[in-house]
Amino acid sequence: MTEAPASVSKSERVYRTLREHILEGQYTAGYRLVLDQIARELDVSPVPVREAVRRLEAEGLVTFTRNVGAEVRGVDVGQYTDAMQTLAWLEGAATGLAAPHLDGERLERARSLNEDMRGLLGDGFDPVRFTALNEQFHRVLCGACPNEHLLGLLRREWLHMSLVRRSSFAAMPGRPAVSVEEHDRILALVTAGAPLDDVERAVRNHKLRTMNEYLTTRGRTVRE
Repeated sequence: MTEAPASVSKSERVYRTLREHILEGQYTAGYRLVLDQIARELDVSPVPVREAVRRLEAEGLVTFTRNVGAEVRGVDVGQYTDAMQTLAWLEGAATGLAAPHLDGERLERARSLNEDMRGLLGDGFDPVRFTALNEQFHRVLCGACPNEHLLGLLRREWLHMSLVRRSSFAAMPGRPAVSVEEHDRILALVTAGAPLDDVERAVRNHKLRTMNEYLTTRGRTVRE
């Protein structure tokens, strides 16, 4: 983590630190945020810690329960479903439009990211790292989309998804390997110059399969 400038307030510094720990998976769902302990660790009074926790609560990353205190919030199934359905359609459209503009450098970058994901499979699997690489993979493919308005919508959804997903691959032990294979097929379609509708459909179905498997692990079904 880069050191915050001296001009940044204590509350802002604490907020950034806690938010980073949550999004990177250092603080997992259910982790208790003990204000006094955090204050000692960050060498501040409890006041800026309390202010930072309130901001995180407003963002939906933290919940506060009487007689329990502040805890890192788990993945909300409803929010996850809405976000993944939205991303499935937006990323599908953006990748389809981007396909004719994906040069060798971008494709090689996407392949490299997918190989890094493949390298994480097996013993010692790191779901947080895998999730981060997965997002980078799709950002690279969508990045060549010529529709700036569509990209703007995607950026907002990617940010929203980072708040509700974090490391959902941890709940789906069989999905990461399949996801990497589906990435291979998407790259093969793009490289072969397949019809844009085929690329769009492959990306959309790829995202929806991840969503459906996650919901299955939670005993849920997709809402119509």
